[in-house]
Amino acid sequence: MLRRRMLIMLGVVLLIVLLLAGYKAFSIYTMIQGFSKPKPPISVAVATAVERPWQMRLPTVGTLKALQGVDLSLENAGTVTELKFESGQKVKAGQPLLQLDSAVEAAFLETAKADLGLAQLDYGRGSQLVGSSAISKGEFDRLSAQLQKNKATVNQLNAALAKKRIVAPFSGTIGIRLVDIGDYLASGTKIATLQDLSSLYADFYVPEQSVPKLAIGQPVQITVAAYPGQNFTGAITAINPIVESTTRNILVRATLANPDGKLLPGMFTSVEVLLPDPQKHIVVPESAITYTLYGNSTYVVTQKKAEDGTVEKDDKGQPVLIAERRFVETGERRDGQVMINKGVQSGEQVVTAGQIKLDNGAHIAISDDKTLGEQNSPPRAD
Repeated sequence: MLRRRMLIMLGVVLLIVLLLAGYKAFSIYTMIQGFSKPKPPISVAVATAVERPWQMRLPTVGTLKALQGVDLSLENAGTVTELKFESGQKVKAGQPLLQLDSAVEAAFLETAKADLGLAQLDYGRGSQLVGSSAISKGEFDRLSAQLQKNKATVNQLNAALAKKRIVAPFSGTIGIRLVDIGDYLASGTKIATLQDLSSLYADFYVPEQSVPKLAIGQPVQITVAAYPGQNFTGAITAINPIVESTTRNILVRATLANPDGKLLPGMFTSVEVLLPDPQKHIVVPESAITYTLYGNSTYVVTQKKAEDGTVEKDDKGQPVLIAERRFVETGERRDGQVMINKGVQSGEQVVTAGQIKLDNGAHIAISDDKTLGEQNSPPRAD
């Protein structure tokens, strides 16, 4: 009885092993049949590499400064009696802006003018009397000196009165007012800022090895975060004659017009110096390049060849296209285009969308689907 049970159990185990072996064999057979079937081509979008003039640029960053800009402040202390400007107002050169209490200085000036008038009369009489020897030459010299002294006193008091007011040193836009009527202001107190925004300076640094590429009048393009996608043009107007010893950079200044007043002093800018003599380079869309830490690459459309060197044809008699992965040496990137220094020739087609599905030698089909690029974007690792 025991022997019979053991035979039954052994038979069951043997049956299970046979079933498992059969299932595994069937799976392997199915997999082999799947591999033997030709895979459908992968749809990709392509673009043609073209050779065209490429304007080389020297990128850097800088800061905007006003053509003229000052912080208005007082040289003398006093109490504010008049304010003749509003915050943000445009003012003209010489326009009065602020007046301090000057009653004491004005009274002293009236006294000095009276003394000057008397001294002028005495000098006039003396000049007539000295000719007839009615007064001595020494007395006439005293009257002349007194006249000069009184003139100097009047001039001194006029200068003191002028320091009791502020006028615009140049035309521009005045900033936010920091004082009010009745405020007592100490010497050196800041009243407001005045900036001439008609033109601006863009100050930036470049490495010393780039100095031979720069020249006065060279054009520059400037962008700011406040107006993305908008370029402002200017020209180099000054190159510092000394290299910074700590950074080995040299300070360069460009001047640009600002008729609309969009740009403001202190803005951070991206600057591109346009270098002369554009050279021809191979250019492809930036989406065709896969950026990785170990190198940049692209897929180039080529025709599949048989062992005898002939081009393989599909069922419709068309050449079989494959994707050939190539490592490339890239240059500048600009406006969705990238310069290729090595790896791609002019006229070759590169894959611009669908790279995620590709391997080297994969069978591909060129698609006209405009949405393909949105569905399949190449990975980037900048």
